[in-house]
Amino acid sequence: MDVPNNSCPPKLHTRLRLWEFADRYVFEPVDGLADLLLSVSRVNGSMNLVEELPQRGPSTNPKVQIVFGVIGVLKLAAGTYFLAITDRDCVGSYLGHAVFKVTGLRVLPCNNSISASAEQKNMDTEFSELLDAAERTIGLYFSYDSNLTVTSQRLHELGDEFKSLPLWRQAEPRFLWNGYLLEPLIENKLYQYLLPVIQGSFQSIHAEVRSEKVNVTMIARRCTRRIGTRMWRRGADPEGYAANFVESEQIMQSKGFTASYVQVRGSMPFLWEQIVDLTYKPSFDVVRVEEAAHVLERHFHDLQKKYGAVVAVDLVNTHGGEGRLYERYAKSIEPILSEDIRFVHFDFHKICGHIHFERLSQLYDQIEDYLKKHKYFLLSDKGEKTEQQTGTVRTNCVDCLDRTNVTQSMVGRKLLESQLQRIGVFGANDTVDNFPDFDANYKVLWANHGDAISTQYSGTPALKGDFVRYGKRTTQGILNDLWNALARYYLNNFADGTKQDAMDLLQGHYISSVSRDMAPPSKPGLLENYASFRLAFTLVLVAVLFMIMSLRQARNDARHLILSLMWAGLCGGMSRYVRTNGRMFCNRPRFYQSRH
Repeated sequence: MDVPNNSCPPKLHTRLRLWEFADRYVFEPVDGLADLLLSVSRVNGSMNLVEELPQRGPSTNPKVQIVFGVIGVLKLAAGTYFLAITDRDCVGSYLGHAVFKVTGLRVLPCNNSISASAEQKNMDTEFSELLDAAERTIGLYFSYDSNLTVTSQRLHELGDEFKSLPLWRQAEPRFLWNGYLLEPLIENKLYQYLLPVIQGSFQSIHAEVRSEKVNVTMIARRCTRRIGTRMWRRGADPEGYAANFVESEQIMQSKGFTASYVQVRGSMPFLWEQIVDLTYKPSFDVVRVEEAAHVLERHFHDLQKKYGAVVAVDLVNTHGGEGRLYERYAKSIEPILSEDIRFVHFDFHKICGHIHFERLSQLYDQIEDYLKKHKYFLLSDKGEKTEQQTGTVRTNCVDCLDRTNVTQSMVGRKLLESQLQRIGVFGANDTVDNFPDFDANYKVLWANHGDAISTQYSGTPALKGDFVRYGKRTTQGILNDLWNALARYYLNNFADGTKQDAMDLLQGHYISSVSRDMAPPSKPGLLENYASFRLAFTLVLVAVLFMIMSLRQARNDARHLILSLMWAGLCGGMSRYVRTNGRMFCNRPRFYQSRH
């Protein structure tokens, strides 16, 4: 592949005029960076650079709009599709360069072939729902000038020669969300259109502490290797890539110093699943138990290569289904425990309950020595590295969302206080709590960080977010948790199958096959899914209501006792039916790549 070999890679296009002609799309740069236009055939998706727009007659009236970049190209049997950024918001800066959030995404179909077969047209219809879901992808961020996929420490270590490469060549493949979509553009040497995108979060706060300005930035980078939705991507794959694996980097800047700390979250790294079946909490199933230790070892060795030492903090319950996962995790990690790989189990629900999250200090006491030993990354006001992070904290609960975010925010706070003390902004005994405005903004920063990660994986903001946001549990927060829990139930059972298909499509994971236990080829439409949901939910709800009414009557009239028992039996039967047959009502991925 021929790549420009010079110290100044071509600038990426920041603003383009999109012309929609009957037979082609034309992207016209309006940022002054190039004279050539990108022409894309609407028939077959072929692309080439041209010097001018097509001739326009009196009857030619193409649609025109401004776009802010091309995320990539999706090639399917049904045709080729371009993904363009139609709207963006500037959310801050990274290394002195602007960072944008994608707020508008459009899929441009290039399948207007007159000779398209009936089968191809049917496939186009099949994919339209997935492409609609693709347009609604959230949490995408990019920079035209800075590499968002790599940590501050890693960028510093790689040096100026690495930074002179085009951004797409610098990108860390794990966190390059549109890596698969960029391939057709790379093949066509369209270097000025190769815009790297991450999925996650980018947020900043600015504060003044004792007349010193303090800026704190949070970056979340979602790994694409096992990307997916809450119930359709659990555990790890045979290569050791974990579901919902997110790298969180907290960057602090003050007095000319720059400090950062990186921690990660991810599903328990062995083969397990939790298939939706209309029950509120489907059972956990460990798959291929004999491979658990090997898969986990691959995962942790990969973490060691990238982060150094690792302390794994496991927050799940010690009883019930979660307890079985904990036991498998503890048993599988035992052979590789060492000075550089530690395992700490902390039963979050048992110790903290639903309101006593201040008891996380007990967890901090167990890992404080590790955090002090492996430190954080620090650049002096002269740009010299004075500290290096040599290990990370890997945190998990079941979803790696709610308990995990509360715990990670505690770790982040402790490290931030240590950094500010080190550079003289804080006194030796100062904490973030001593500065109310800074404290409030910092809590909101972590709460928003957790909400973004949670919404991408589960469809709702994080639970327990009121503690992260306000430092305490609130009545409104508990009510919000109830609502979000119900919303998760609905989305996981009746919407996430299609969303999972769309994710797999955009990442190149698509395989035209069905899962190991779903019937081929017809997929219920929205009407059927809605009807199935209403039927199952109504039957269970009616049975429960009648049972409650009958039991109340039975207190005053023994004649209703038999009726009460009948309804109780009916409820039990309904519950058993849902647990046994619930999967047939759920929205499952149709084009489903085997998880294991």
